[in-house]
Amino acid sequence: MLTLYHNPQSRSTTVHDMLHEIGVPFEIVPIDLKAGEQKSEAFLKINPMGKIPVLLDGDLIITETPAILTYLADRYPDAGLAPAIDDPDRAAYLRWLFFYGSCFEPACIDKALNRETPSSMGGWGTPDDVLRTLAAALKPGPWLLGERFSAADVMMGSGVAYMLAFKIIPEWPEFLDYAARIEARPARQAAKAADEARAAG
Repeated sequence: MLTLYHNPQSRSTTVHDMLHEIGVPFEIVPIDLKAGEQKSEAFLKINPMGKIPVLLDGDLIITETPAILTYLADRYPDAGLAPAIDDPDRAAYLRWLFFYGSCFEPACIDKALNRETPSSMGGWGTPDDVLRTLAAALKPGPWLLGERFSAADVMMGSGVAYMLAFKIIPEWPEFLDYAARIEARPARQAAKAADEARAAG
């Protein structure tokens, strides 16, 4: 059984969406961030970073959102969310799956804090470079691999929607349309409904 340590106001939302995309049974362990449950002794034994998401697959522990999505997409190939190792799309898939944490999120943090990380220190270049690169990749649409939806879209789509909501990135059509397509996916709607039902008790 897959088990996700989850709070809907955190990055674990991306993994929650991914689990619904895959369509396999899983359990949720809610983590109250305001109460500091992620820093409890019991949780720190699972993830010493004191962070979510954390996914358990039996005795296996997987942390870091891109790693979790990569694991799930490869673990459940029937869901069709990852090109096979010998598929020509695999290279672009891996690029965009990891572009989020390597480039997009750091650049957005720079924008949000109105700072500029020296290029000799950060591997993501300028926020403008990152945003233009991503927008160009999204323009052909509908997904990062063209007609093929993948775990890279689960990762990037969640981030683009978040950054738009907090007005960290510009409301370019490429970003707005992409976020709308992600939001309309049945798996995204199912994950949101499950969170709302859990919150309602």
